[in-house]
Amino acid sequence: MATHRLRPGKILIYFILILLALIMLLPFVWMISASLKLDKDVFTFPIEWIPKNPRWQNYLDIWTEIPLGTFIFNTAKITLIVTFLQLLTSSFAAYAFAKLNFKGKNVLFIVYIGTIAIPWQSYMVPQFIMMRNIFHLNDTHLAIICLQAFSAFGVFLMRQFYLSVPDELCEAARIDGMNEYQIYWSIMLPLSKPALSTLTIFTFVNTWNDFLGPLIYLTTTNKKTIQIGLRMFISQYSTEYGLIMAASVVVLIPVLIVFLSLQKFFVQGIATSGLKG
Repeated sequence: MATHRLRPGKILIYFILILLALIMLLPFVWMISASLKLDKDVFTFPIEWIPKNPRWQNYLDIWTEIPLGTFIFNTAKITLIVTFLQLLTSSFAAYAFAKLNFKGKNVLFIVYIGTIAIPWQSYMVPQFIMMRNIFHLNDTHLAIICLQAFSAFGVFLMRQFYLSVPDELCEAARIDGMNEYQIYWSIMLPLSKPALSTLTIFTFVNTWNDFLGPLIYLTTTNKKTIQIGLRMFISQYSTEYGLIMAASVVVLIPVLIVFLSLQKFFVQGIATSGLKG
């Protein structure tokens, strides 16, 4: 019985963690509550957390006020393609940096990872000019996909995980006659599920919630993404807060599904990616 008793210190820690979790969940609860209200009732104080007359019509109006289905399809298309390409390019490059020996490997890796420190805002204008004038990809999904298909952070994360895999495993595979592509596909990828799951969550969330990229490159309405589409509820003279919150709740669902389905690998991937470096 004594071994199962909680110490006062642990009880205090659990209490603080639960309190912090509730505080972090408050904005989401408020968003759901506001999605069931009229615009005039959204900012009433004290806050009416459970509306007396919930307005479920908001969840129907968001599909007719704007082409929400088209925006979600465009966002899902870009997000899935970018996520797949980042997983492929990051894991492939990380394998070379972690398990292959070639001249200038460490210097090249440091230079490539150093690009993480450069904010995108500092080069987004010349990048846009290049994509428009040289590649003629303005107002296309391909422009966003090409720009986000490679990730220095993804390479760093995957490399750190690959370094934790014993080199003897790869050497044994080479002795058995496997080439580097077979080792990467048959050995490294199956072992790196935690790191791949972690990178999937980061990439999916960042691409799904990206606002500035689509705002710069996409001008045609039927090509826009959901984050730009939400601005359509904001007119010159009014803002439909209830519809914005209802649409935000709908848009949040895919992110929650991805996170909840991969959460068991998430912490493991973060922990194991820093074991060796």
